[in-house]
Amino acid sequence: MPEVRLVGPNGETVGIVRIDDALRLAQEADLDLVEVAPTARPPVCKLMDYGKFKYENAQKAREARRNQTNVVIKEMKLRPKIDAHDYETKKGHVVRFLRQGDKVKITIMFRGREQHRPELGFRLLQRLAEDVSELGFVESSPKQDGRNMIMVLGPHKKKSEAKAEVKAEKTARAAEREAEKAAEHAERSAGATASSTTERKPRRRSESLDPDM
Repeated sequence: MPEVRLVGPNGETVGIVRIDDALRLAQEADLDLVEVAPTARPPVCKLMDYGKFKYENAQKAREARRNQTNVVIKEMKLRPKIDAHDYETKKGHVVRFLRQGDKVKITIMFRGREQHRPELGFRLLQRLAEDVSELGFVESSPKQDGRNMIMVLGPHKKKSEAKAEVKAEKTARAAEREAEKAAEHAERSAGATASSTTERKPRRRSESLDPDM
């Protein structure tokens, strides 16, 4: 008769029992007999509510996926002789990416004779790194890659922290808007009440000047 090493529903060791006895115990306890270590000698089985076990595992997996931080790398391309306006625009995008908790790959693209002036790209990358130093740091130093020069910036804050801050800012702005609407409504109501009071002046009773009446 085949035997199994039986484990109870609370993890306690029951011992080595015949498979028929293990099935009987499972039926009596209204539980399932689940093989958890088929390669062991003898195989290990456990008494459990298999449906509940699967549900709890699915919940744990869902929670783990929810808390998982996905690393996103954004890319921003610049020319070594970029003008001031374009630079500020590109820097604004980098700032936004870092605030969101994303990494940013900065690529300087050289063309023609610019390839013989790599120091232009290096100085531009250094300038950008200094301008956004409050939000990010140089994770990968500038390096030449063919006609391009590449640098990677990493955010100081984790993705989850950045998301929480963005959510908190949105909630605060929504609360401010609601407060402003409530104040405007209260002001309009007060004005309407004052106007109504002014219009409703008490009428004086007219006196007759005729002595015969």
